[in-house]
Amino acid sequence: MASEPIRDPSKDHLLTPQNSAFIIIDYQPVQVNSIASMDRQLLVNNIVGTSKAAIAYGLPIVHSTVNVKTGLNKPPISQLRKVLDKYPTYDRTTINSWEDVEFRKAVEATGRKKLIMTALWTEACLTFPALDALKEGYEVYVVADAVGGTSVAAHEMALRRIEQAGGKMISVTQLFCELQRDWQRKDTVPAFINLFIETGGTAGLQFSYDKD
Repeated sequence: MASEPIRDPSKDHLLTPQNSAFIIIDYQPVQVNSIASMDRQLLVNNIVGTSKAAIAYGLPIVHSTVNVKTGLNKPPISQLRKVLDKYPTYDRTTINSWEDVEFRKAVEATGRKKLIMTALWTEACLTFPALDALKEGYEVYVVADAVGGTSVAAHEMALRRIEQAGGKMISVTQLFCELQRDWQRKDTVPAFINLFIETGGTAGLQFSYDKD
């Protein structure tokens, strides 16, 4: 069986490496340690995996922090700094990153209308820029198992609000599969397999492929 000809990746209605950008906001120690909507180690594993996927598939990445320069907050957690060390961070004082000029310009500079958004907390630093981006005509895809809130209710109500405004909920594994899409795209298969293993997606599964 043969795959159909690859659809124009820049116009595809699904996420592709050519039509989407990755937005990551405020994965700093205080925020991570205050998460109560999911297991914190799982959250860290998932956001690291999501970030590695963005790099592996060549997505533009916009990374923002809050209050590092003012001294009121610390830099991102070390696990993320190791992954995103080559990418600039846009530090700000606004809770809503969309109200920060440098951040918004960085998003606009990607030239992408599909934004894969992650942030802590779900109820604030994710919801506010997601709603603003949607209002300005962007498509927002929230990686729901790589974001977290200060309570289960806060997290779920925030996701509901974003969804009611037109945002789309996806998962870490769904993101990997959507970016990969076809096993004939062999260049990214090794990265896909590694990411799947690192995020715990291969429990009990044996997967092999031909590298040649």
